[in-house]
Amino acid sequence: MTLPGDFLWGVSTSAFQIEGAFTAAGRQPSVWDAFPAFGGQDASVACDHYHRYREDVALMRALGVNAYRFSVSWPRVLAGDLGFYDRLVDELLDAGIAPVATLYHWDTPVSVEEGGGWLDRATAHRFAEYAAVVARRLADRVALWIPVNEPAMVTLLGYATGQHAPGKALLFDALPAAHHLNLAHGLAVGALRAAGARAVGTANNHTPAWPASPEDAGAAAAYSDLHNWLFADPLLAGRYPDWLADRLPVRDGDLATTAAPLDFYGVNYYNPTRLRAPSPGNPLPFELVEITEHPRTGFGWPVVPSGLTEVVASLRNRFVDMPPVYVTESGCSYEHSPADTARIEYLDAHVTAALEAGVRGYFVWSLLDNFEWDSGYSQRFGLVHVDYETQARTPRASFHWYRDRIGR
Repeated sequence: MTLPGDFLWGVSTSAFQIEGAFTAAGRQPSVWDAFPAFGGQDASVACDHYHRYREDVALMRALGVNAYRFSVSWPRVLAGDLGFYDRLVDELLDAGIAPVATLYHWDTPVSVEEGGGWLDRATAHRFAEYAAVVARRLADRVALWIPVNEPAMVTLLGYATGQHAPGKALLFDALPAAHHLNLAHGLAVGALRAAGARAVGTANNHTPAWPASPEDAGAAAAYSDLHNWLFADPLLAGRYPDWLADRLPVRDGDLATTAAPLDFYGVNYYNPTRLRAPSPGNPLPFELVEITEHPRTGFGWPVVPSGLTEVVASLRNRFVDMPPVYVTESGCSYEHSPADTARIEYLDAHVTAALEAGVRGYFVWSLLDNFEWDSGYSQRFGLVHVDYETQARTPRASFHWYRDRIGR
């Protein structure tokens, strides 16, 4: 199919997962530094991207991508180190690769969390101040800006269930975090535009919510409200799902802030979710049901490329003035194998689904194997294999497949 001339073929990473270079002088601690990961592993070195970014940009140039989505470390900026991102952005531009900057990819500074974190409204304003600092330095060179990555995961896993840092299991009492993340997004949009940012959007995680039976439609709708629309509605329509609105600490003017116009909308897609009505005693209005009829990634996630098309269609059906859509993350974890067949098949099917949905760009998660949050180094998402002992980078067969796909 014919793609627009400005279509973005990219890869994505995040600061905490690849940078390493954690010293007290160079980066303040984040909530993830002390959070337990698989086998007691940590990200103090990770992929050592902080020191090896030139090698990694050279890999991207060889891959043929024209965009790179990275995140800026809020803890590193608080320690006064913006110079790394200056150097990274310049290196990308020299390679002909458009920088796509995410300001927050889950690495809340410990000092911010100790002050209340995302449960505290003041954090949204602190985030906007941080956004302004970064934008004043980089806005003249960054092509696209994403203030907050996947606020649904921060809220649901970090504050509601405790699976992710900061490890709070508050269930519905976590909902203020959702609103404050959305407010932080809106305030940051204003700060970025004031500093001259050219294009500002978002990157929300979306999942189709499938009822396990016709009788479970209400459970699926409730889950979709919490995972999808709690974060899309305030940005794209200035509202919240009705049954959640009274649970959120919304003040006058907040929804006008969250609904600041966007230049694009980023979709992070990995898999659908199946739901049924809750069992007696379950405080939630749904229960998750395993999806068994599809193959799975190494992480155990069902592989359903059509779910990506379903997500994009649901967004366009729900919002009249939907901005251009980019797939800002899409990828899979599998055990390393020379043929890399499963990863290639996954990417081939998901790229096809994305193009059929008429998106404006596709970013593979991820360029490199990395530190995968609570799973440590047990999961490998990279187009490039990383030997964590030697830091040697070896492009996988999927790297070469993606290079050829881009070059068609």
